[in-house]
Amino acid sequence: MKKYLMITTFTIMYLVIAPALAVWKQKGGEFEKALTLKPDTKHGKQLFGICAACHLPEGWGRKDGSFPQLAGQHKEVLLKQLSDIRAGNRDNPTMYPFTLPESIGGPQALADIVGYIEKLPMTPDNGKGKWPKGTPEYTQGKKLFETHCVRCHGPHGEGDAKKFYPRIQGQHYAYMLRQFKWIEAGKRRNADPDMMEQIKNFTDKEQEMVINYVSRIPVPNKDLAPSNDSVN
Repeated sequence: MKKYLMITTFTIMYLVIAPALAVWKQKGGEFEKALTLKPDTKHGKQLFGICAACHLPEGWGRKDGSFPQLAGQHKEVLLKQLSDIRAGNRDNPTMYPFTLPESIGGPQALADIVGYIEKLPMTPDNGKGKWPKGTPEYTQGKKLFETHCVRCHGPHGEGDAKKFYPRIQGQHYAYMLRQFKWIEAGKRRNADPDMMEQIKNFTDKEQEMVINYVSRIPVPNKDLAPSNDSVN
């Protein structure tokens, strides 16, 4: 019976993770070509007008988590997510029409828009969780982050452009928490299987604590806009 349970558990894990691994590693075509192209950021700024209605002209998104901050994100990460949505590997009905070639353009346009977004200064006031530094929940969140997240996202949440791991420092708490739960539930079809494995045993409270900590990781001053009133 024990052996049967082990086989069943392995089978279930394979059925969940194997498709995600295939999508996560899926590259080629426009994606690979766009990675090699030099961005024209002036053209990228024009194209970003398509995105500004939701993500705001500054690329800061919204504190309520309805739209993420894009400003300052690695262009490689942005390109992968755009390409995944465009190819139907990530479900985002709201954004899908705006990612299509007839809306943005081909590989050069993709390179242009992500090159522009990467250079945008980030909001100095991102949405944060409810536990400030010094609280037990903040401390526990820090421990969870250091145990489960640092290997991919880095000690300061800076991410890794070459491996397509996103920069999460400065991101809105509510957005990150929603994505965390979607990844856990298998709703984020292009999720990194390594992350799925890392978070599979988190309780709801642990999810909130680790995301609270991440939302409070300081962003280097050089990457921030000078004020909340800054405009592009």
